Amino acid sequence: MLSPSGSTTRKLLLAFGALVALFTAASGFALARLTDIHDGSHALREAGGRVRDSLELATAVRDQYAHLAHTIILGNDSHARFHDEARARVETLTRRLREQARDAQEHTWVADIEQNGDALDRLYRETLLPAVVAKDQAAVTAAHGRALELVSQIQARADSLAERFDASIGSFEEHVGAVEHASFRWALLFLGGATLFAVGVGIYIGNSVARPVARLSEGAARLARGDLNTRIPEGDPGELGQLAAQFNRMTEALRAHQAQLVQHEKLAGIGRLAAGVAHEINNPLGVILGYVRLLQRKAEGALAEDLKVVEEEAVRCQQIVEGLLDLSRPGRGPVEHVPLREVCEEVVARLRESSRLGDVDVRVEGDASAWAWPPRLRQVLLNLVKNAAEAAGQGGRVALHIEAASDGGASVAVSDSGPGVKPEDRPRLFEPFFTTKPSGTGLGLAVSRAIAEAHGGQIDADTGPLGGARFTLRLPPASPAQEAMA
Repeated sequence: MLSPSGSTTRKLLLAFGALVALFTAASGFALARLTDIHDGSHALREAGGRVRDSLELATAVRDQYAHLAHTIILGNDSHARFHDEARARVETLTRRLREQARDAQEHTWVADIEQNGDALDRLYRETLLPAVVAKDQAAVTAAHGRALELVSQIQARADSLAERFDASIGSFEEHVGAVEHASFRWALLFLGGATLFAVGVGIYIGNSVARPVARLSEGAARLARGDLNTRIPEGDPGELGQLAAQFNRMTEALRAHQAQLVQHEKLAGIGRLAAGVAHEINNPLGVILGYVRLLQRKAEGALAEDLKVVEEEAVRCQQIVEGLLDLSRPGRGPVEHVPLREVCEEVVARLRESSRLGDVDVRVEGDASAWAWPPRLRQVLLNLVKNAAEAAGQGGRVALHIEAASDGGASVAVSDSGPGVKPEDRPRLFEPFFTTKPSGTGLGLAVSRAIAEAHGGQIDADTGPLGGARFTLRLPPASPAQEAMA
């Protein structure tokens, strides 16, 4: 005789075999319809992709023009790299649209976009950028007018392509809808008879496996509500017991990674916000500061004091924008073999010269080296030392302890004698815009952690040997290629 579990398995196999045979008959009829639906859906996705590419092209051209305009406004070539990136995106989308063009009209429009895009790029490189560098205002004005014409022509062609592709979507949707409607009627006819049989199978399954499945469902519901302490009893035999064990291990993994995932999502959201808004905010702020400083030369008395307040607040806004930009692009550049003690002493000296340390006693201990992009590494260390000095206060102490790790990496621990971090604040320390200082932007630690992670490292916070907070920057060991260079 079969064991209960074997008998149950056989009955389930027989029941599901009958269901499969019944559904096979329905599937034979539906297969041809599904093929038609698949072909129509594929064509629909292609048309949607062409519409999306057309709209992305118009956006990319606007980005290219925005960097061209920034070049004019700033009066230097600092946005040339961003212009090149936007231009590369325009070329990629144009090439994709050329491959997707279906008739002579579409090929002509894409050719116009390609021609005008090349002309816009040449205008920027050969005329506008040299004129900006040479401060030739007349040439800049003429080139800017021509650039506007080219951008308008490209966007007009891109909009025409989008409208043409969008019109084709309607016919595909109508065809697919008609086929789906017919298939649905026939499916109901075939599945109606199968429903009664499936009810009997369902009753048996409910009686044999309902209880462990109910526990799994309840645990999944608690997990969906955010209860990461959910655990399911693992005493059920067979696959369901194994599934419960896997579920518990998954919950443990989710709990372990939740904090990191939330942090990354917040940084990604801030990065998208910064990429779309920061450049547009920075330009009017620069204009405001320019005019305020111009008026300060002529103002006296109370008006001069008011203008000073306006300048300070505008500079604060600029610092927030710069922090957003740092948060949106924390990536590392060309890494070098950096002596950490030398960099730490340089950062302390720079802060000391700018009077940001006051009479705080800052000491650098230990020595090690690591592979990093020096400008970003200095930015992280400057943030950590400045925060530690502010926390220590006048007459306080700050210690930088450098240590080589056993795996070949290195760490820099910045400790202060301040009041430390409150337990309730620790989970939010690296959140963007969270700060315990009345004048802080709340971006320094978020940017620092993003830079550390871009280098493959991390930043941890705990209580240091001086009684206050300790922030430890950990950098990974060198890669084989870097070791070969060293």
